Amino acid sequence: MGTIRKSEVLIIGGGISGLTFALRMARETKINLLMKDDFIYSSTQQAQGGINAVLSKEDSFQSHIDDTLKCGYGLCDEAIVRTVVEAGPDTINELISYGVEFTKNPVGLELHREGGHAHNRVVHAKDATGAEIMRALTESAKNHPNITIFPYHMAIDLIFHYPAGCHTLNEKTRVMGAYVLNTKTNKVNAFLAPIVYLATGGVGKVYPFTSNPHTATGDGIVMAYRAGLEIVNMEFTQFHPTLLFHPDERSFLISEAVRGEGGILRNSDGQAFMEKYDSVRKELAPRDVVARAIDSEIKKTGHPCVYLDVTHLPAAHVKDHFPTIYEKLLGLGIDITIDPIPVTPGAHYSCGGLRVDANGQTACKGLFAGGECTHTGLHGANRLASNSLLEAAVYAKLSSNFILDHLEDFRVIPEIEVAPWVYHDYSDAYEECLVNPLWYEVRHFMWNYVGIIRTDKRLDRANRRIRFLRQEIEDSYWNFKISKDLVELRNISVIAELIIRSAMFRKESRGLHFNVDHPEPSPGFECETVISRSRKPLFR
Repeated sequence: MGTIRKSEVLIIGGGISGLTFALRMARETKINLLMKDDFIYSSTQQAQGGINAVLSKEDSFQSHIDDTLKCGYGLCDEAIVRTVVEAGPDTINELISYGVEFTKNPVGLELHREGGHAHNRVVHAKDATGAEIMRALTESAKNHPNITIFPYHMAIDLIFHYPAGCHTLNEKTRVMGAYVLNTKTNKVNAFLAPIVYLATGGVGKVYPFTSNPHTATGDGIVMAYRAGLEIVNMEFTQFHPTLLFHPDERSFLISEAVRGEGGILRNSDGQAFMEKYDSVRKELAPRDVVARAIDSEIKKTGHPCVYLDVTHLPAAHVKDHFPTIYEKLLGLGIDITIDPIPVTPGAHYSCGGLRVDANGQTACKGLFAGGECTHTGLHGANRLASNSLLEAAVYAKLSSNFILDHLEDFRVIPEIEVAPWVYHDYSDAYEECLVNPLWYEVRHFMWNYVGIIRTDKRLDRANRRIRFLRQEIEDSYWNFKISKDLVELRNISVIAELIIRSAMFRKESRGLHFNVDHPEPSPGFECETVISRSRKPLFR
């Protein structure tokens, strides 16, 4: 065993959820915060659009609640929706207190509108909201004496304390920390803490086309699944309608706010097409509707992309509102004030994840989670645009408040002897070179068989393939030297299996899950898909 590091709180992940939780908990506790890479590779960093809050007289909490419920297609927890929505204004003020500089106009904070919203309620920092939030939060965290940050440290598995004679999760199980791979040295250390907060982000790298950073391999969800915790609604992957389609830039997101400001989607013939798919909302329809519409147009025309056109808007307005997008695309030879933007859908956000309660607590004592790795009940079958940053920040507050109210109880922990990490020193370059091909195979069959539009036959094919590949990957994991690439491959293979099994179980189309063989929602499926390691999928 390498070094054993102890703290009162261990946070795994450093986006808006992990950092906000850290800054709140650091008022009374010592914290170790792990980053698999660096702060700039979090999903928060790449968030362009903004964060929702009801801040105008024309808007109301009930309107935001109604928009969220409508977007969630009957699977949202209305009590959770109300809690998160009503926390919106205070959440914005708290972020401002950390130094976040949101865009303002002469009357106050400037508010955008995105698809699925009845009012302008998206607070933003031009078109780089996530980067501005991360700038402020990372500066605060790096300067806090109670927060120690460990970049290039990837959690592999959680460490638990079980009651005598028991080795499975039950009501007396409690988390004790995690085994962590130092990706620079390839050594595994134990980080121990009576409170562990998972903020590991999303699963987008299970698909080849995604807006997510390379770190989004579902690590927290997989660690929780292996421990026996419930994973919920993994079939609902949100595909953002408008990723830039360009050979030199595969993951650059064209913000939904571009459509909110009047951008028009056109096919390869230059024809606006959204009226055919949603005659009322058109480009402002929810993301699932727009993504399927684009996918349909691509299939009809045989052209690999469609085009988002803002050339009819004043050039000065476009440059002022979308400076990051304008400069990025200009560097690629596209002047968006005179050229339409080539776009295609890509995996963006998972509405499923590790089940947590109203305080962000899992079924295991001491283990909390926040952000995209969780299922809170807010999103249902589809996420309303810009609700994700709000949810992450609100749950960081809910969890920290709950823990601080019961801090002495969490601090009382049993003494344990940490089992040493078993190293496999065997190396076979001929076999280990298969990591990249296996990574490619998993991601591409997920895109082809478990993408925007699904069928029973394709899901069945995907299930057979992932079962075979999972065994092959597990054999490699347990028999070769550990590495970041190998751990991530193992994790995305588990995520792929969870998505496939959940999608096969839902014999209907609802929200982000569209199955050609079951094209309509079914009243019997207005419930959650639940998977745990100890049982087959079920509806609850």
